[in-house]
Amino acid sequence: MGNGTSIGKVRGLGSAHHGAHHWLTHRLTAISNLVLMAWLLVSFMLLTDFNYSTVTTWLSQPIAAVPMILLIFSLFFHARMGLTVLIEDYVHETGLRFAVLSALNLAAIGAGAFAIFSVASIALTGAA
Repeated sequence: MGNGTSIGKVRGLGSAHHGAHHWLTHRLTAISNLVLMAWLLVSFMLLTDFNYSTVTTWLSQPIAAVPMILLIFSLFFHARMGLTVLIEDYVHETGLRFAVLSALNLAAIGAGAFAIFSVASIALTGAA
């Protein structure tokens, strides 16, 4: 492939062809986070009070519960993607990297599922 130099070893290998997709997905989740957080702030400003009954009544409506679930999914997915890149770039030991990535995935999926379940239970039953 090459003459043993650094450039000779990598010449012709090309790219892995997954970086652009990851970059674009991360940007799209950032945009969705921006839009959904703006919706959440406007919704909070339109609430008359922030007590438990007002917020659960608001969140029990489908027009509030569906965007809230989308926001939760988008936030946790975006955070998981960003932290995955950070860990892959800065944790160099293979075993430690695997352990940290596994813990990250478990935490992101577990916390996201708990948050979505909480919103769904309020939306479907009217109480947490």
